[in-house]
Amino acid sequence: MSTVSVPLTPKLEEAVGQLVKLGRGANKADVIRQAIAKLAEDEAVMAVLRSEQEMKEGKLIKGDIRMALKKLDI
Repeated sequence: MSTVSVPLTPKLEEAVGQLVKLGRGANKADVIRQAIAKLAEDEAVMAVLRSEQEMKEGKLIKGDIRMALKKLDI
């Protein structure tokens, strides 16, 4: 496991401390790890939702990917 040092504003540090006091994490590091995991999860969900929306809007690429790549000379 690596360690990352990130400066926090006093307001963010207070929020992290409050979350620890509320039992949302064992300590500050745990709260921050949970926050990063939640952000990553939220981003993954948003990517799926964007893809679904693009499908509804007809923004699809259909066909044989190998043929498309040949046309692009890739």
